[in-house]
Amino acid sequence: MYPNKPLSQLDDLNFDNNFIRDLPCDKETHNYPRQVFDACYSKVLPTKVANPQRVAYAHEVSELLDLSPELCNSDDFTHVFTGNRITKGMEPYAICYGGHQFGHWAGQLGDGRAINLGEIINKKGERWALQLKGAGRTPYSRTADGLAVLRSSVREFLCSEAMHHLEIPTTRALSLTLTGESVIRDMFYNGNPKAEPGAVVCRVAPTFTRFGSFQILTARRDHTLLKQLADHTIRTHYPHLGEPSPSIYLAWFTEICQKTAEMIVHWQRVGFVHGVMNTDNMSILGLTIDYGPYGWLENYDPNWTPNTTDVEHRRYRFGNQPEIAYWNLGQLANALYPLIEQVEPLQAALNVYTKTFEQGWQTMMADKLGLNRYQPETDESLFSDLIALLQRVETDMTIFYRQLAIISRHVNNNDEALILPLMPAYYVPEQLTADYKTYLIAWLNRYIKRLQEDNSSDVERRKRMHAVNPKFVLRNYLAQLAIDKAETGDFTMVNELLDCLRRPYDEQPNYERYAEKRPDWARQRAGCSMLSCSS
Repeated sequence: MYPNKPLSQLDDLNFDNNFIRDLPCDKETHNYPRQVFDACYSKVLPTKVANPQRVAYAHEVSELLDLSPELCNSDDFTHVFTGNRITKGMEPYAICYGGHQFGHWAGQLGDGRAINLGEIINKKGERWALQLKGAGRTPYSRTADGLAVLRSSVREFLCSEAMHHLEIPTTRALSLTLTGESVIRDMFYNGNPKAEPGAVVCRVAPTFTRFGSFQILTARRDHTLLKQLADHTIRTHYPHLGEPSPSIYLAWFTEICQKTAEMIVHWQRVGFVHGVMNTDNMSILGLTIDYGPYGWLENYDPNWTPNTTDVEHRRYRFGNQPEIAYWNLGQLANALYPLIEQVEPLQAALNVYTKTFEQGWQTMMADKLGLNRYQPETDESLFSDLIALLQRVETDMTIFYRQLAIISRHVNNNDEALILPLMPAYYVPEQLTADYKTYLIAWLNRYIKRLQEDNSSDVERRKRMHAVNPKFVLRNYLAQLAIDKAETGDFTMVNELLDCLRRPYDEQPNYERYAEKRPDWARQRAGCSMLSCSS
């Protein structure tokens, strides 16, 4: 066991790589694109780079790994977490998995640009897997180069940590580094490739196992390996369920359904849109994983998707995320069926998802409005009418809920003054017609009446509302501004946003500029409105 002090060198990390110890390895040792059978992973080394440079690191994640600030600021840290040096205990590998992409089975996918360094046990006894994203080609890279660019890496690094501090289940990010080399990317797949700065993110999670890890094995009818992977996952990450058996597999799937529902409720709470909810991007632990073309709702539009690839059918739009998660769980149920061989219990587990989401959504909405509890006889219509109002004009979701806390339960009138606290949330004040204002004032009076029934003080209610309605989120235009500066070698905004997003529910007047709604120039600008999967 570690002493109660940070590590002084990276070779002292306590690796316990039970994923590769418990599961079979690809027998082919050469690193070239191929179909990998009878294995859960392939051993592969990161690609060494010319001149790595640290952009930022998250001290909270370094503390999880028992790393000192001095170590995180060292050249060795930069080299190790860009892939230039393999420390004692690291056994790098890439994981094999499949998945449904945009509703269609895609076959083998795998870690095409992610290389796992191994799993450490920290001094608290917690298991953390370390993974480099953008560190080079693997057997699962297909025709790609396995690399990543700075713009997508900044977005992944910042959002991983922002989501954690919003109290949303997520993978974490330890570090963001530049490789010192250029990567050719066609940002919008429109025939205009250009050289961009290469970068690597070190991602951290208890495991990076996905729904697709099980799907690929069932698709290949490799039920022996399917059972082996399921048993490993339960024993390592769900040990409280007991020794694997058909009943335990079912209990495990039920818990995955519950965890996934809870995660989606959180996404809807803060206006996060994942953008590419393929089954290979769904964590077996109910974590938000793979930050690609994600986005944050600014004006409240349930039909909005941040992903240019999704713009025609909008499968992964904000309002459809709960249904897509259910569909993805259905595909996982199909993959686990050979272990259980009963349809009805699997369907019952899927019903747990539906029930957990519905109850969670009701509780979440009550919390966002500062209510003591959900009362269906009044609150169902109160919620639905509010959502309809938010959609009628361009309304900034984050600012609206934050400003709503200002309204007092002691006010009850039909005067337009009632609307004044909400005015900062509207993008186009001219849209607030007399008809709209009439409906909004009527809703606000219903809301105030409901608050009066609760009999909580305004101070208590505001405190509750501020605990679930963030003031700061990683707005798309802020991320793009940070990227623009980082591409010139100025990393100050990346680090300022990292610091600001550590306390998203606090007022933080020194960061007031990061709470402002999207400026007009960002409406259609690349990176601020929509993104592609290019990274």
